[in-house]
Amino acid sequence: MVFKALRYRNFRIFFLGQSISLTGTWMQYLAMSWLVYKMTNSVFMLGIVGFSSQIPAFILSPFTGVIADRHNRHRILLLTQVLALAQALALAILTITGNIQVWHIIIMGVFLGCVNALDIPARQSFILQMIEEKENLGNAIALNSMIFNVARLVGPTVAGVLVAVAGEGACFLVNALSYFASIPGSNH
Repeated sequence: MVFKALRYRNFRIFFLGQSISLTGTWMQYLAMSWLVYKMTNSVFMLGIVGFSSQIPAFILSPFTGVIADRHNRHRILLLTQVLALAQALALAILTITGNIQVWHIIIMGVFLGCVNALDIPARQSFILQMIEEKENLGNAIALNSMIFNVARLVGPTVAGVLVAVAGEGACFLVNALSYFASIPGSNH
């Protein structure tokens, strides 16, 4: 059965929350890039924004993986999701009020990269805690990968429409709201 890991209640909740949140995250990535290009008309600045949001995870992940292994993953995920929500909300407010500057986007990208450096290893190892029968672990990992790839397709598509209709700030706001779906409950 393709979706056998979804029979675990906690994994079902995780799967649905991740589907919504990751779609919002990919919406934000597209909106950040679009906004930077619109503000600067510079492909170099697009590269800077992309680099600044990815390099922290590359550098910090070996260290944050150790932190995720030694501490309560549920609490780590609560912290990272609240921080990512705050980052998206700050981008939304700055953009909607017309106060956004390119340096804000770069700093917010670095911040989110640091948050993701802790979130990703904690989230991946949290799956181990949700799957009671280890023979279903491979299916859970595959479903988690599927969520990521589907969100990478759907998020930018939705963002393109939303940017055209309501602007980049709306994408940031939708992403902020999407974190409410992924903030893990206290029952894990």
